[in-house]
Amino acid sequence: MTDALAARVRAELPELELREEEPLSLHTSFRIGGPARLLALPGSGEELAALCRLLRSLGEKPLILGNGTNVLAPDEGLDRCVVVTARAEAARITGNMLEADCGASLTALAAKAAKAGLAGLVFAYGIPGTLGGALAMNAGAYGGEMKDAAEETRFLDADLNERVFRGAEQGFGYRRSAFTGDMVLLSARLRLRPGDPEVLREECRQLMERRRTSQPLELPSAGSAFKRPEGAYAAALIDQAGLKGFRIGGAMVSEKHAGFIVNAGGATASDVRRLLDEVRERVLRASGIALEPEIRIL
Repeated sequence: MTDALAARVRAELPELELREEEPLSLHTSFRIGGPARLLALPGSGEELAALCRLLRSLGEKPLILGNGTNVLAPDEGLDRCVVVTARAEAARITGNMLEADCGASLTALAAKAAKAGLAGLVFAYGIPGTLGGALAMNAGAYGGEMKDAAEETRFLDADLNERVFRGAEQGFGYRRSAFTGDMVLLSARLRLRPGDPEVLREECRQLMERRRTSQPLELPSAGSAFKRPEGAYAAALIDQAGLKGFRIGGAMVSEKHAGFIVNAGGATASDVRRLLDEVRERVLRASGIALEPEIRIL
């Protein structure tokens, strides 16, 4: 079945890169995950849209990934087609607007904006994900969120019709947006504002230094493991429960930042899932607060 599907996709989209039985550990920041039956790497938003429509016509429901920075892939792999958007990264600036494909790196976009003297995206410098993933979850850091800059987002709806949401239609809230379910993000326009390039580049440098000193960037992880509960901070609750450094198998609560679960060496998806459950149970017992995972478990 895989051979036939790959042959059909190659015939219809000859420029598209396809890989069969590709380990998902190579495409997730946790460095965890078994092989995907078929993995595609479209090079643009247009190629992504064409691929999604072709796969639908062939009875396939693809899994869309960006940089795989907020996901946990199963050890046994996935018996489906996985589409990694990280090569759909074209970006251009017109006036105060930055338009980019969904696979563009957030850090690269923040750097591009700063170099052009455009403020409003510095907060995203150092966030390891892509524009599409950041919009879908309204990513934020250091007082900024994607909702502050997102003017409009182009996407495929559940019926694979191309649509655009503007302003409030994008439905941004804390770590959520209107882009859910079977929607596939293609590109977005961000409205920024004039700033001093030197000042903006220095702000980017300072934020990156803050990340290096406070976050376990030296070990594979999926970023913050839990969403911030109302009126509290997940990392503080985990620390207060005495869980810094606690591990199951190769998965460990970071000793540098308790809000991160890291792959300390040879971690499996099972290790991470068990550790997430254990942390939630112990924090609930200690504080009465139920933590909600931020990591997307495939």
